[in-house]
Amino acid sequence: MSEITPILMPKWGLSMREGKLAAWHVDEGATIAAGDEIMDVETDKIANVVEAADAGLLRRRVGVEGEMYPVRALLGVMAPESVSDAEIDAYVAAYETPSAGGDEDEAGPAYQFADLPAGRIRYAERPGEGVPLLLIHGFGGDLDNWLFNIDALAEGASVYALDLPGHGQSVKSARPAGLDLMVDTVLAFLDHIGADKAHLAGHSMGGLVAGAVAVKAPERVASVTLICSAGLGEEINAGYIDGFVAATGRKDLKPVLLHLFKDQGLVSRSMVEDLLKFKRLDGVQEFLTELAGNLFRDGRQARQIAQALAASGVPTQVIWGEADAIIPPAHAGALSGAKVSVIPNAGHMVQMEQAAEVNRLIRDFIA
Repeated sequence: MSEITPILMPKWGLSMREGKLAAWHVDEGATIAAGDEIMDVETDKIANVVEAADAGLLRRRVGVEGEMYPVRALLGVMAPESVSDAEIDAYVAAYETPSAGGDEDEAGPAYQFADLPAGRIRYAERPGEGVPLLLIHGFGGDLDNWLFNIDALAEGASVYALDLPGHGQSVKSARPAGLDLMVDTVLAFLDHIGADKAHLAGHSMGGLVAGAVAVKAPERVASVTLICSAGLGEEINAGYIDGFVAATGRKDLKPVLLHLFKDQGLVSRSMVEDLLKFKRLDGVQEFLTELAGNLFRDGRQARQIAQALAASGVPTQVIWGEADAIIPPAHAGALSGAKVSVIPNAGHMVQMEQAAEVNRLIRDFIA
């Protein structure tokens, strides 16, 4: 049985309990390489392609397209030809899906909180060895924007993702709502986790924050990955920023969120509802209004970091979705000396739409 490799329903995020096997991309008898796209899975939050973690020969498709399965349910079996059909039958019959949450109880709390000068900050941690990697989300986002990245990136180092002030489950009363608050919070967070130095990866406004941290304290930053980053040019989709801040209901918000993805079908009802719940929390509307006024006033980006970041000497890479409708992909070339990758078939949320490629680029860069 040791030659048999199972293909399981993945777990994306701490709240996922089940998913629908929407489509298979490989047939029985196919030889699979690690990283190959093997199936599509849909949850109540988002749909995404599943890539093979291991290489092998697909001997059995157990999961049926269109059916719901719990996390870690057996969906397929890989094994060399030397393994008999009877052995595979026995493996499938004996497989028991682990109960949801069993290993999480041992892993400690799903989220943690740090009391920093700005206030209480929520974060997620994946322990590992070496210089840690900190993931920084964008305007109006939270640490779940890294749903498809945090576990994959933790294969190489400890990984943290935090909710910036005014976002997610972090403090909403911190002021002034601007770049300096975000930068100081990141540095205080590094102190909290005992990291003298860290790799930073920031998406959109989080890229501006990551780059500004490297400019202010280059000795604390091992590398910077900017993903569809603010701060590299003046242009921005002001309609998106204004629409996101002003939206009060589903009819207002959903058309705004469609700008985030090349595949607009990824904007699910659950995604819209979750963001509306966030926007209705006490203090959020005031914080986002002030933050947008400070960073994106008059429909332009107010803060630029390209020259100062290039001068800092911190190794930097830039990743962009080719179809980004929020910040122009042309900004990817603004940072001299940076490694640049523009990824096709992805929009502004490239780390979700093309997660495997983004994860590979980050892992290779910080290795």
